Amino acid sequence: MTHEHAESPIVLAGEAITKKYPGVLALDQVDFAVRRGEVHGLIGENGAGKSTLMQILAGAQSPDGGVIRINGKPISFANPRKALDHGIALVYQELNLVPHMTVAENIFLGRELVSHSGFVRSADQIRQCKELLAALDETIDPCIEVGRLRVGQQQVVEIAKAIISDARVIFMDEPTSALSDHEAETLFKMIRSLRQSGVSIVYVSHKLNELLDICERITVLRDGKYVDTLDAATADRDTIVRLMVGRQLDAQYVHSPIAADAGVYLKVESLTLLDGKARRRVVDDVSFSVRIGEVFGVFGLMGAGRTEMLEALFGLHPARTSGTLTIDGVRCAIKSPAHAIRNGLGLVPEDRKHQGLVLGMSVEHNISLSVLPTMETTLLLRKGRESNLAQGFVSRFSIRTPTIAQRVGSLSGGNQQKVVLSKVLSTRPQVLMLDEPTRGIDVNAKREIYALIDQAKRGGMAVLVVSSELPELLGIADRIMVLCEGRKTGQFDRDEANEVDLLRAAVPCEAQTAALL
Repeated sequence: MTHEHAESPIVLAGEAITKKYPGVLALDQVDFAVRRGEVHGLIGENGAGKSTLMQILAGAQSPDGGVIRINGKPISFANPRKALDHGIALVYQELNLVPHMTVAENIFLGRELVSHSGFVRSADQIRQCKELLAALDETIDPCIEVGRLRVGQQQVVEIAKAIISDARVIFMDEPTSALSDHEAETLFKMIRSLRQSGVSIVYVSHKLNELLDICERITVLRDGKYVDTLDAATADRDTIVRLMVGRQLDAQYVHSPIAADAGVYLKVESLTLLDGKARRRVVDDVSFSVRIGEVFGVFGLMGAGRTEMLEALFGLHPARTSGTLTIDGVRCAIKSPAHAIRNGLGLVPEDRKHQGLVLGMSVEHNISLSVLPTMETTLLLRKGRESNLAQGFVSRFSIRTPTIAQRVGSLSGGNQQKVVLSKVLSTRPQVLMLDEPTRGIDVNAKREIYALIDQAKRGGMAVLVVSSELPELLGIADRIMVLCEGRKTGQFDRDEANEVDLLRAAVPCEAQTAALL
């Protein structure tokens, strides 16, 4: 990244920004400034205060102390709309679009072009959208419903909303967390184009390589405090990690060797899953086995069928699933998630916020959800049992929460993931399945999750880990299976696995997919 904007004027600044929640000082006199036409990275561990700072500067929250300045002048925002009126836009990690409205309707939502007679000028909106999208992604039809677009295209629509509102500073929260490599590269090109036009981007991400590649400067927060702002051209990964955690981080991945005589606990034969219309094989004749005390990795690109495979094993789609499942030597036909749990299977889903947690409920209630019958006596909930269960996992997994009564939605991503893992482990599974277990959490929280996975492995569980991050699987897995378009295209032992061979097996190719292992 070049630095032609290094001396550009500061367009947005926060001075001594402070924010308090019950029992938590989320931000402690934090300073932050972004220059015109700059891509400025913001990083820190989960709970460091990144999201809070971003939301305050974009009008979604009010600070308890400090000053916000635009072009040097102090200002306060009553809400995000007021911030947008002053050129500050926020693109959330969970995209804020209306799926059943068209692209043009979403882009102009709240800022509709209206005629003198009060009618929406739909034709003008569509024309302006076409002009704007021509510079962002000309493949997007302004008249198509947003819900029919890919996630990467939906993100383009969010950015288009900001541009049409004449935003001069755009906050992007974990913008590539759900994007393919190709979609991420398209986003980077878009960011570079916006930068050239003088738009400032605040890029919030846990992906250090992205920050070093796309940003000019990187600001590090830790425990709600400002730590340092680095020049991306001279910064390195180890320095950033050390500033984030306040110490030199030990080896990132945790891996214990598997016992040489470990027996097979889970055996899957010819697993097949049809799509919702029962026409296409989303998972196609996949066979594998997992041993006691083994971490079995599953890799594949988007659309490979990784998540669908775990869902089929967990009984989410019994009417569309076929194949043979053997658990500890006994053949099982899993008909529902409850049946899967009774047979010793546990699943940590990919989307913790929508599939793994009830965000409005407490840490305590979330952990006990899967085992409520064991908490009851004659239809009455034994509060002591529930509290003891939750407190045990909070202590065991070092979940950072003021109390077990804290609403789980207020916790950081890493601590939310620990709550999901606690909920699943409360059922005492022998087969632990994890789908993208470290997505959207910081480097230190990732290592804590790796340690918990290794702990489950050493406890004798058979562990399946689905991940799109190759270094992660190479670091923690004993064996890695590769899926491509629903089919098994490769399997590698730990000592022979490498990124080149894994990616080669993951890329669609008729010659490869015809020769299944």
